[in-house]
Amino acid sequence: MASPQTLDDADRRLVALWAADCAERVLPLFEAEAPDDDRARDGIERTRAYGRGELDAAGEIKRRFDAGRSAQSVKSPAAVAAARSAGQASGVAHMGAHALGAAAYAAKVASLAADDQETARRDEVRWQLEHMTPAAHTALARLPLLGEDSSGPLGAELLASGVLAETIREIQADLTAAR
Repeated sequence: MASPQTLDDADRRLVALWAADCAERVLPLFEAEAPDDDRARDGIERTRAYGRGELDAAGEIKRRFDAGRSAQSVKSPAAVAAARSAGQASGVAHMGAHALGAAAYAAKVASLAADDQETARRDEVRWQLEHMTPAAHTALARLPLLGEDSSGPLGAELLASGVLAETIREIQADLTAAR
């Protein structure tokens, strides 16, 4: 049986577009440090193409780690987090829950790049929620809450601690409030 974090292909395509939007907002911080590394941008563009139905899941699953590996070419925490946001967005073709990872890393980038980190993080989450389509909202609301299912990115791994977990919980609280 598939993980409840996977979502069906139609839902993954919906949330891929939102994840790409989230990751693209913080991409300039990565590109400023690694202008010749196009893996993060390419991953976001492929995620968007997958969301539009132009690429198949199987091909994107094979390439899902490429964007995230771009984190190795930068040093600053904000640039690393921006690359990881692109990497999480690229993983949506494999598992829909990665969309929340893309959003969480984008919010982390916003906080790292600001003097008032918490305000910047919350402002980014607010933007993300405001720019989520109703269909993506419905799809993401189908995901288990962070920590409730260990069979994917919402398990007890990297996304389940610190500012990433705080952000995902905040997004999921908004998703469940509308149920």
